[in-house]
Amino acid sequence: MSAKLLSLFFLLGASIAQASSGIGLPDLIKDPLGSEPPVLLTGPVLPDQAGIICPSSADLNLPLSLNEVVDLGLCNNPQIKQAWAAIKIQAGAVGESRAAYLPTANASLSPQQTQVNYPQYSFANSITNGQIAFANLNWRLFDFGGRDANRISANLLLQAALASHDASIQKAMASIIGNYFEALTAQATIKSKAQSEQFAQQALEATLRREDKGVSAKSDTLQAQTALAKAQLASNRAQGDYHKALATLVFAMGLTTRSKLILQDPQVQTQKQAHKDLDEWLEAAQKEHPAIKAAKAKWDSSQEKITTARSEGLPTIDFAGNFYKNGYPNQGLQPTKSNTTTIGFVITFPLFEGFSRTYKIRGAQAQAEQAQAQMEEVEHQILTEIVKSYADAMSSVGNLDASGKLLEAANSAVQSSVKRYHVGAADILELLTTQTALAEAQQEKIRCISEWRSARLRLLASAGLLGKAGMQ
Repeated sequence: MSAKLLSLFFLLGASIAQASSGIGLPDLIKDPLGSEPPVLLTGPVLPDQAGIICPSSADLNLPLSLNEVVDLGLCNNPQIKQAWAAIKIQAGAVGESRAAYLPTANASLSPQQTQVNYPQYSFANSITNGQIAFANLNWRLFDFGGRDANRISANLLLQAALASHDASIQKAMASIIGNYFEALTAQATIKSKAQSEQFAQQALEATLRREDKGVSAKSDTLQAQTALAKAQLASNRAQGDYHKALATLVFAMGLTTRSKLILQDPQVQTQKQAHKDLDEWLEAAQKEHPAIKAAKAKWDSSQEKITTARSEGLPTIDFAGNFYKNGYPNQGLQPTKSNTTTIGFVITFPLFEGFSRTYKIRGAQAQAEQAQAQMEEVEHQILTEIVKSYADAMSSVGNLDASGKLLEAANSAVQSSVKRYHVGAADILELLTTQTALAEAQQEKIRCISEWRSARLRLLASAGLLGKAGMQ
């Protein structure tokens, strides 16, 4: 081949490579077969059709509402990002399964120089310059359900990817909301312990005044000092628990460890029932929970794979057309110009594959059995979680009223003991006992509110129905 022709060949190859990398030939038509689901364009939504808002930046100097915390957490959650990417991957697989119904065409152009030398007859030497062109068209017309099974399987796996993404959102929301309320509970505990410390300080001051007047013994002062030290210790521990809960929430939101949060305390939910009985919750979860939907879609897809494995061992019919100019691929240039066209049908009969097809079918059947067992396991776990969450939600409802009555009684007892202590009708032990009972009642109220919030939201998440409306 001459140096000039060789240079032209490499220049042409470099130009094509540069054009394909610069323009992006595979992206000239983004989705010609319509395989991408609408959610990739509109963005994910929650079960109540509320969208997920991803703010470009968040002002952490202002109190964050529960909705803002959830949005930040969902936008930064790595598991949700992985599930979102899985949707795109499976959408590509759906496009490939649809492309199997279309013909495939290939063309090649091969500039060549053929040189023939006869050492003993140099006058007969010859050099021929030319091009070999080749074009091919293949179109599968019939198989025994292999393409249909692949297409259905790909569509089912796309449904599974969509459902898995929804399930990851539900799981992340339950975790973020749980951490949010734990931080609020720890924050409320700080206030409770601070009030207990204030009570203990007031009791000590009152005891010191009584001791100065000679109406109180030194032992009363020592008891008051001991109670104040205990209250201060409990307050310091509450501070540590709050910082730990806040750090956990910061990590759940995907923020840096140096982020400082101010949480906005939502209105306390005081509804007295879970709206549905247990059977209705279980039925709703079996129909709507995205994790169950994903597991069922994977099982259905694995059953289609059995059909695919069987069809690969059966005959196929293809339409084939070929065009050759000046020769054939991987052969030398013909000395005379020629055009050759072939058109026909190709029937392929797989005769013997060493029993590999038998084992491939058995493997596909076993995978279907495995997928069915996984679906049953997922369903069992979810329904078990619903039963637990429902029991917790129902029991926490009664605890709200009981804790409220306990707090009211403890407040009255403290007020009464303070008055009695000032007039000398009660000793320091009675005063400290009632103040301790008040602190415990306040803590029980905080705990009952947190338990109700957690149980109610966990029940919604267990059923796959947790949305922004349920957080109100």
